Amino acid sequence: MEKLDYLRGLLQKLNGAVIAYSGGVDSTFLAVVAREVLGERALAVTAVSPTYSRRELDEAKEMAARFGLRHLVVETDEFGDPRFLANPPDRCYYCKRALFQRLRRIADEEGLEAVLDGANLDDLADHRPGHRAARELGVRSPLQEAGLSKEEIRRYSRELGLPTWDKPAYACLASRLPYGTRITAEALARIEGAEAYLRSLGLREVRVRDHHPVARIEIGRGEMEAAWRHRAEIAAHLHALGYPYVTLDLDGFRSGSMNAVLTAKEVTSS
Repeated sequence: MEKLDYLRGLLQKLNGAVIAYSGGVDSTFLAVVAREVLGERALAVTAVSPTYSRRELDEAKEMAARFGLRHLVVETDEFGDPRFLANPPDRCYYCKRALFQRLRRIADEEGLEAVLDGANLDDLADHRPGHRAARELGVRSPLQEAGLSKEEIRRYSRELGLPTWDKPAYACLASRLPYGTRITAEALARIEGAEAYLRSLGLREVRVRDHHPVARIEIGRGEMEAAWRHRAEIAAHLHALGYPYVTLDLDGFRSGSMNAVLTAKEVTSS
């Protein structure tokens, strides 16, 4: 429990905090530990927009109520930023910067010292333009500061009785679109509907990468055979959602697979 105790120590030094809370593994763990340490001086804030699925919002609300989190839901307006809608390789920078600015205002209004996000140690090795926004706006990542990896966060979450300990990774719906493809509400709704259907079949680790008119489905490798057994139903349902072509990616689920086409320069400049 050494790293968990270190995390608690970091949080104890804060005069309150706003936590960027999506309801995922990392942010739920951070929010629950912050609630334990800071009590009502910990405020979990969930930002909703067309990029955030209704299912994720419902789960975030459920976890917040279950663990007594002080919870606020706010709407954000990524769609008002043409730089975000153009979907460049640093798309997440514009989204996160707007989010963190909003959280900073909330923290100031509430008299809370810090704004925290749930970035973990493993995130440092990935293409994450949002980290730049966090640095610029003084947002802290206490899970990184405590040296906590994703695997360790899952383990500690299980020990703390958090049902999110084995929740599949999730990312905003805009991450399903290839860089350079304009982000539209219609595309995000199409993606959300397709993924919701796949989960209704019992599949847990899913992504529908929208290369319209092609849907490229990524499934966790342990679930590939189950997905194949439902191939006819899946194809029919996704055709009805507006995908003329439906494919199953033989590499299976890969977090951040859209980054595979980025050059080293595009990654470092983001």
